[in-house]
Amino acid sequence: MRTKRVAIRNHQAESQLFFRRAVTSIVLVGLIFLILLINLYRLQVTSFKEFQTRSNSNRIMVLPVAPNRGLIMDRHGELLAENTPVYSLEVIPEEIPTLRATLEEVVELLNLPEELVDQFFNSLRQSRRFPQIPFTDNLTEQQVARFSVNQHRYPGISVEARLQRHYPHAELFTHAIGYVGRINRKDVERLRENDSYANYAATRTIGKLGIERYYEDTLHGQVGYQTVEVNNRGRVVRTLEFNPPKPGHDIYLELDLELQRLAYEQLEGRRGAIIMLDAQTGGVLAFTSAPSYDPNWFVSGISSARYRSLLENPDNPLINRATQGRYPPASTIKPHLGLLGLVDGIVTRETRVWDPGWFEIEGVERRFRDWRTYGHGWVNIDKAIIESCNTYYYDLALKLGIDRISEFMSKMGFGERTGIDIHEENSALLPSRDWKRGRYGEAWYAGETVSVGIGQSYWTVTPMQLATTTQLLATNGRKYVPRLLRATNHEQGIVFNPIQERPALEINNPRHWATIQSAMAQVITNIHGTAHNSFKDASYTAASKTGTAQVAELSVDADDNRIKNEDVAERLRDNATYIGFAPVEQPEIIIAIAIENVGGGGRNAAPIARVLMDSYFSSLRENNAPRSFINSQEEQLPAAAPGTAHTEVTDANN
Repeated sequence: MRTKRVAIRNHQAESQLFFRRAVTSIVLVGLIFLILLINLYRLQVTSFKEFQTRSNSNRIMVLPVAPNRGLIMDRHGELLAENTPVYSLEVIPEEIPTLRATLEEVVELLNLPEELVDQFFNSLRQSRRFPQIPFTDNLTEQQVARFSVNQHRYPGISVEARLQRHYPHAELFTHAIGYVGRINRKDVERLRENDSYANYAATRTIGKLGIERYYEDTLHGQVGYQTVEVNNRGRVVRTLEFNPPKPGHDIYLELDLELQRLAYEQLEGRRGAIIMLDAQTGGVLAFTSAPSYDPNWFVSGISSARYRSLLENPDNPLINRATQGRYPPASTIKPHLGLLGLVDGIVTRETRVWDPGWFEIEGVERRFRDWRTYGHGWVNIDKAIIESCNTYYYDLALKLGIDRISEFMSKMGFGERTGIDIHEENSALLPSRDWKRGRYGEAWYAGETVSVGIGQSYWTVTPMQLATTTQLLATNGRKYVPRLLRATNHEQGIVFNPIQERPALEINNPRHWATIQSAMAQVITNIHGTAHNSFKDASYTAASKTGTAQVAELSVDADDNRIKNEDVAERLRDNATYIGFAPVEQPEIIIAIAIENVGGGGRNAAPIARVLMDSYFSSLRENNAPRSFINSQEEQLPAAAPGTAHTEVTDANN
């Protein structure tokens, strides 16, 4: 039997194999370390600056800082728009996985309106660039405390303190000052068109109406920036550098708080507007439209229910009646038409017209009635203005013709914007032959000219137009652009807004101004004047003209008398209009009033003018100084227009 040979291990071969493997491993490890060293060198040396920049971009952020909005004050320095601190709930949507559910939980925690959630998602869709989006403003101290205790449950939501626009007088100045509101897409487009987008990098609100919008560039200021260090959650750890924003400029308005409040009180429960101007500068002392609304509702976003209540309100509080309200001027334009009749030689001061209580156009069956059923008898231009005789102006308008009326009234400023420093203004309507042909494709009729003669037919005006054209009558043809801005507080001090005067209305005989001014003064001084009862014991001289604007054509009864206003629906009653100035010798103030559906005509507006004039002149006597917020820096006003009406008024009173 053969024995099996057992192989003896080759230790030399094994040693060589082990050596080769060890060398290979060491080489591989060496190569790996070499690669690591090379990469480390690239990171630490070659690409150091690049990666340091990337690191800093994650650790350091440059944040815009919103400027404080400029304050708005009246002519005496009383605050009309200010900035107040508020607490707001801010949300970073990217940090909240279940956004809607979380917000609904916060609403329940803080007892907030449920509609805030839907409003937030609307804002989220319109958001421009903010990482934080406001959920709600004006948190109470109790709500802040309650959320602070529970804040650990809501990462991505925080309470922030900031300044918010506030209007301390609520609805009193809404239609003059306007309001600010959250920036929307239309605002962004407008800012980009004006190359102002970068300046609003941190701003959340912008002027929407009135002074706030018109002087947005002045009030907003310049954006600032701060360089901050943040942690991995994006929270600010410390501020590295701060470049403060430049706050907006404070502005002073021509408005007088007390006159504005008084005017608004006079319109309480009514629909209408009151304008009060400085006769020698065009400064707007009172600018009232009623009814109004609280502009603070819009600052942080108005609720849909509240906004719907404004839209559906039959009194239309959103309309700025002072510059957008369109009213038939009625008899308030009789002084203007009387001036045209004198200028064109159609009538003189001695020309008389017989008024039996009606007027007829030859060949036309319809009678145009005077407000006094039995008429005024023989009437000249003085009596026609004093007693507001319609028949005289029916006759005058027919003799003038619509072409001459349209041309002259356009020169006075009807049918065009006055240029006041707010955007919310329309031109109303001054009818003409060409306008009717273009609008209706029809010819102009003589009967329409007759109606224009008493401020009816298609003719409409804004209360601001009435005020500026009355100023023209009071100052012998001088034309001022009405202005709300009085002065701006710049770094170098208070800079007054220059008076803007347009080319004066030149007429062929300056004495015609005195004739019209005298007649308007006798509207008060003459016992038959339509404003006599309202001003008979005034301590100053004044000139006036009242008007009754017919809203709907009312039928007549069996005795040929017009049905009384109190017997018809409120919305069908006559409007009341009024124009006036004082003192007659050297006018200081102009007043224009329009009140809707009060019935009784302009006699209902004259007492309001008396209250405002009394307040103005009593304040002058008490202060023995011009109504200015700072007398030492009062601007140099131009000399008053010569008072050519003084002698005429004195003679008439005698």
